[in-house]
Amino acid sequence: MARLAETYACVPSTERGRGILISGDPKSNTILYCNGRSVIIRNLDNPQQVSVYGEHAYPVTVARYSSNGEWIASADVSGTVRIWGTHNDFVLKNEFKVLSGRIDDLQWSADSLRIVACGDGKGKSFVRAFMWDSGSTVGDFDGHSRRVLSCAFKSTRPFRIATCGEDFLVNFYEGPPFKFKLSQRVHSNFVNCVRFSPDGSKFITVSSDKRGIIYDGKTGEKIGELSLEDGHQGSIYAVSWSPDSKQVLTVSADKSAKVWEITEDGNGKVKKTLSCPGSGGVDDMQVGCLWQNDHLVTVSLGGLINIFSATDLDKAPLFLSGHLKNVSAVSVLNGGEKLVLSCSYDGVIIKWKQGIGYCGKINMKNHAPIKCFSAVEGEIILAGFDNKVWRASLDGVECRTAEHVDVGRQPQDLSVALNTPQVVLVATDSGVVLLSGLKVLSSINLAFSVTASAISPDGKEAILGSQDGKLHIYSISGDTLTEEAVLEKHRGAITVIRYSPDVSMFASGDANREAVVWDRASREVKLNNMLYHSARINCLAWSPDSNLVATGSLDTTVLIYEVGKPASARMTIKGAHLGGVYGVAFTDEVSVVSSGEDGCVRLWTLTPQ
Repeated sequence: MARLAETYACVPSTERGRGILISGDPKSNTILYCNGRSVIIRNLDNPQQVSVYGEHAYPVTVARYSSNGEWIASADVSGTVRIWGTHNDFVLKNEFKVLSGRIDDLQWSADSLRIVACGDGKGKSFVRAFMWDSGSTVGDFDGHSRRVLSCAFKSTRPFRIATCGEDFLVNFYEGPPFKFKLSQRVHSNFVNCVRFSPDGSKFITVSSDKRGIIYDGKTGEKIGELSLEDGHQGSIYAVSWSPDSKQVLTVSADKSAKVWEITEDGNGKVKKTLSCPGSGGVDDMQVGCLWQNDHLVTVSLGGLINIFSATDLDKAPLFLSGHLKNVSAVSVLNGGEKLVLSCSYDGVIIKWKQGIGYCGKINMKNHAPIKCFSAVEGEIILAGFDNKVWRASLDGVECRTAEHVDVGRQPQDLSVALNTPQVVLVATDSGVVLLSGLKVLSSINLAFSVTASAISPDGKEAILGSQDGKLHIYSISGDTLTEEAVLEKHRGAITVIRYSPDVSMFASGDANREAVVWDRASREVKLNNMLYHSARINCLAWSPDSNLVATGSLDTTVLIYEVGKPASARMTIKGAHLGGVYGVAFTDEVSVVSSGEDGCVRLWTLTPQ
């Protein structure tokens, strides 16, 4: 049996020049955000408490709790809205095709009976309001000529809907059934976000023209604006009201967040500028915000989530971070503290600690995209698509400057001799390159295409997997490789090879969904019929006692086999990662960590059957 112990969640998908949407449950400190096809449900009081909804067929753009907190509506780039329950395995209530293009925002009415959605209508309507149970349209939304970026539902009766978009317009509708009332053109650039105050008396719009305008909630007339004195110096992407309707939080491309005091006459002045720490680069632009009870949440373009306290604005924020993209490899450093390092192909390496979660980020974006990643004590070794192998020493949380060696061809796989980590074997499509530190010892062309490689911890033996499914075993002496044997069992291209920690065995996996455990001395098959995946095997790992083998596959499952038992006695983790499992490692004899295309890293606890 395998039980999910911890999830180290991905961060919200971001896009330069656009705001993103994060929303909260009115009754608890749970927030929702989207990454790829997943909706992430995360508790601010306990960030390790994470649930993921992954039933959308297309990338999700927005998800919101209903006013009663019982249902969630989420929308994607195809124009589909799914309404599902917050309990009982996220049971699906309804699915509606609302727009013909991407949905950018949606909002529930205060009675949880109606939903308004807006986005890119591809020539048809840009806004639609419908009943949550039947999907029937409630009103006509004319007046916009371009993509509508945001919409808001007044939380008190009489109901009103406000919309804004790329045509610089703010439109106001009365209903239900909703019909056009008036249009305001007070902004001179894209209007990025519109929000009604919780008491329904006002609503605010923010725009790329660096201004925020406040309107009367009942009539839609302009009543004031955010002061330009001490205001934002860049596009304002998002705005969120405080629960008492007296303050707003805004975030901007000028890398800052501001808390504004809204006076009775409808004007706003800056109460506090929240500086969000960072390197000062583009990644620190603030693109999303949420005022959730006592928490002020802001999200940067690089995906860093800052959580400020609303009651003590001077208090340093709490950071949550993670991966934005597919996590292609995961590695465990068995020092004093068990550190898990995960690497995504966009060049971000993140350190995780059991029980704590995020504890540091190493930015290797200059070397992205990353194809191969390996970590040994105090050092990380990377290879990308630029024919270079990079080595960087780890110094606490920081990473020293990376140095590289050009191997002349694109690396396919990379393995490190654990006892002599200076020695690295790099597999390329036509041969192998043997490195000692940053020096090329030898570059050998072979008569077959190499798809996977492994080097023994002492650096004296190498196993190379080929496109035709054969395993070629070589002995290494100095800088020469001598072929010792060829093993034939696999029926597909070899994708991964790993030595067991006690070096008495090795395991291999192929693109035809089969894994094999071999005895190293006799070179005979020790465990076969490991055929329980339904797609290619991407990764493989041994437990520290060499008793268990874990395999991760494109079919989203992780399988754990025990070497002394038949393969049919395996443990199965179904649906470990949406889109496929790309990294797997053991932290100890009973804990497996996995990573995948959904950007998450998960820790599983095994209980023997």
